[in-house]
Amino acid sequence: MIPNKSYKRVFIGIVLLLIVCFITNISLGSVFIPWLDTLSSLVNGPVDKESWRHIIVDYRLPKAITAIIVGSGLGVSGLLMQTLFRNPLAGPFVLGISSGATLGVAILILGSALAGGTTFIFLTSKWGLIIASSLGSILVLFAVMVVSARVRDTMAILIIGLMFGSITSAIVSVLSYFAPADQLQQYVFWEFGSLGNLSWNDLLIFSGISILGMLLSILAIKPLNTLLLGENYARSLGLNIKASRFLIIAATGLLAGSITAFAGPIAFIGLAVPHLTRQLFHTSDHKTLIPAVVLLGSIIMLVCDSIAQLPTSEYTLPINAITSLIGAPVVIWLLVRKRKMLF
Repeated sequence: MIPNKSYKRVFIGIVLLLIVCFITNISLGSVFIPWLDTLSSLVNGPVDKESWRHIIVDYRLPKAITAIIVGSGLGVSGLLMQTLFRNPLAGPFVLGISSGATLGVAILILGSALAGGTTFIFLTSKWGLIIASSLGSILVLFAVMVVSARVRDTMAILIIGLMFGSITSAIVSVLSYFAPADQLQQYVFWEFGSLGNLSWNDLLIFSGISILGMLLSILAIKPLNTLLLGENYARSLGLNIKASRFLIIAATGLLAGSITAFAGPIAFIGLAVPHLTRQLFHTSDHKTLIPAVVLLGSIIMLVCDSIAQLPTSEYTLPINAITSLIGAPVVIWLLVRKRKMLF
């Protein structure tokens, strides 16, 4: 547990650790690039090999920035959902947003062979997958928002979100059963998740959507702190529950939906990072938790990506597998050591 007076020093330490992880992530890969050359390339200085600058600027730097956006976005959206539902098992995809995105991609990949030829190639291109994933998540998010405006019980929204997820998973299973092997393989590869498929132009759009989601999350800080007291008490304090719900769900939808669309479904981060942050800071104040989750989520995602690259090897492991294999044991150890769940 960290005393309140030490928060400033801890934040400075976490920021420095983030910078170290960021530079290390850029240095590692199939070709190792020394730290000094990495730093020099980032400030447009001289490097020993000009090819290193090309590798860093065009490939590794966008991937590292993507990792930061994904880690921070999933961490914050997971925190929002855990607070809204007061459920430690809630994550960014509990509302069925990820399932909707998955359904959109499944319909596109597993059903687009009927279009044939050039149309099939266009539909299953990078932007075709992004658009399909976005549409699927938007439709599910819209449905959840309509429901949230009609029901008073927040837990009912959670159950309805889980039901949306079950329905979409069933449809995906049927599509997978009848899909040809090559299309099924393409769909499975998308489900692995990837941080390295975005160009600078793609990253500009992705970061813009994520920043909007972050701004909505910041606006939700006061409602989130009030909801910790319970809905009835929050209502007695004058909090508009439905408006607060709408704001929190919209922020989560923008963050989780855009991440799934641009990077695929990434597991573990959104569920575990908020718990790790609470264990470290021992506070429920979202003024502290949100920036801390942004930093820790970014660090964990950079570390997982560095491991997934298998440094000095030509192989790259699925990022989804690494986030769970590395992160889950850490959370188990931390909770066993603390002996209780903080919430």
